[in-house]
Amino acid sequence: MRQTDELTSASLVELAVLRLTREILGGGTEPGERLVEEQLTKRFGISRAPLREALRLLAQQGLVEHMPRRGVRVAVLSDADIRDLYAVRDVLERHAVSATPADADLGGIAAALKAMQEADERGDQFDVATAHREFHVAVVALAGNRQLALVHESVLVKIQLYMALNLRREAEVARPHDGVHRHERLFDVVATRDPRAVLAALAEHGARSYIDRE
Repeated sequence: MRQTDELTSASLVELAVLRLTREILGGGTEPGERLVEEQLTKRFGISRAPLREALRLLAQQGLVEHMPRRGVRVAVLSDADIRDLYAVRDVLERHAVSATPADADLGGIAAALKAMQEADERGDQFDVATAHREFHVAVVALAGNRQLALVHESVLVKIQLYMALNLRREAEVARPHDGVHRHERLFDVVATRDPRAVLAALAEHGARSYIDRE
């Protein structure tokens, strides 16, 4: 294969990953929905090879799963698994807050919040979900513990689909922009640099972070 062919193939994989990720996290699909290769290749205008590589990468991210002799579907977790993962996320975030130095730079959280506000104004659910995830990543990053951040990120990868799904469902049943306002309030508390106040705010925030699928 020539170098130009390799570059073209790589770009097609990246394109497929981006489009599928946006559809899955942006509300175009639901957990358990089948992803039919023939339909996707026609819709994206690509061959099966880059599509299958894209699906492999998305499986590593926890967004899709391969079923023996049944193809690929959007990933599904049990309610118990989701609650357990949210509980682990909350424990890691509370530990990070307790270990955060008083002079920690809040720029990452501020940037994520701004991105969330702008995406919410545009009505872009994919970008809202992305900024929401980055907000929580930035909270843990304040502790300056690389290993803690890696474990936290691995948890977020597993539940990112349900984080996005919850944000969409919350938007349907709550007041407009309520999700963004919750993060604005959380940021304000983090900015006080009072660990006890931040832990209390995280506890309240976490209690509303999972919405039943029923």
